[in-house]
Amino acid sequence: MQSFGARLVDPKAGHESRRGGAGPSDHKPITIDGMTVMVPVHTAPAFESPYLVERPDESGRSRISRDGRVLGEVSFPLRPRFYERTTADGVPYSQIAVLHGRDVLATTVLQTCIRYQSRTKTCQFCAIGQSLAAGRTIAHKTPEQLAEVAKAAVELDGVKHMVMTTGTPKGPDRGAAILADSARAIKAAVDLPIQAQCEPPEDDAWFARMKEAGVDALGMHLEVVTPEIRARIMPGKAQVPISKYMTSFKAAVEVFGRGQVSTYILAGLGDTSQAILDICERLVAIGVYPFVVPFVPISGTPLESHPAPKPDFMHSILGPLSKMLVESGLKATDIKAGCGKCGACSALSTYERMLTR
Repeated sequence: MQSFGARLVDPKAGHESRRGGAGPSDHKPITIDGMTVMVPVHTAPAFESPYLVERPDESGRSRISRDGRVLGEVSFPLRPRFYERTTADGVPYSQIAVLHGRDVLATTVLQTCIRYQSRTKTCQFCAIGQSLAAGRTIAHKTPEQLAEVAKAAVELDGVKHMVMTTGTPKGPDRGAAILADSARAIKAAVDLPIQAQCEPPEDDAWFARMKEAGVDALGMHLEVVTPEIRARIMPGKAQVPISKYMTSFKAAVEVFGRGQVSTYILAGLGDTSQAILDICERLVAIGVYPFVVPFVPISGTPLESHPAPKPDFMHSILGPLSKMLVESGLKATDIKAGCGKCGACSALSTYERMLTR
């Protein structure tokens, strides 16, 4: 279903979803059999999906069917209560941070990126500038704003952990400095586990600085693992070679610990399943959690018509990878905060659970 997406009888079901932006855009969170997953609903494949979700009742419950046959019940998380508030300086909380999955607060601290300014440099799958252009967010969330919203999200909606990503700014820290400042303010306001996400900073000393500021887990995202494909799909980001990522991963694991450093890998952009599994083996050996997710095309990007990966392709990766992770003692449930812990954008944690029952 994460590959096909779903057609909604009522596109407004549940709390509002975002078109464009960073993170799992064009998705809605749907809870199936107790597991909340981010399902594409605004993408081209979703409009032709064999899955149909009925209009939910007042409590958010609905039914899902395929080709007219009811498969079971699903539910939509309701609109978060913290969305009703505005900051002391008049910005709606929902423009500062949003709810991902069921209990994860997510924000893009800088909604601009040096890679996004030119189509010769931008990642071809990225829509970080879309939500900013549409007025659904602001360019720079201050530490004070983030702390205010995080405290409210915990108190009003029971948020359990937080993801802070950022567009890459100018400078050798590649966003680590602004993430550290943000984490320090949030931790002063509320006890909330935080994952920070950025490109590898030039100086490994930033890992200790982020940890000291209150960052509990770190994500540095490869997205694509074959150098030739990286150069074509993400020409700006590919200037930071995989070799730099690997040395940074090792340094970060020394600071944050095994399993608390992760990387996002988008399956379906041209990497073979073997190429993904080969680099996952190297990552797991270092102590890095490779969070492999199916690529979902986002409207308005150069790859908006690129097909999502087939379920059997995902199975060929997630089956062996989950076995690799369980045998190495790296489990999604042990991650303190972030995408791997949430698991809503990939079936990987479900594969892990099947092996540990």
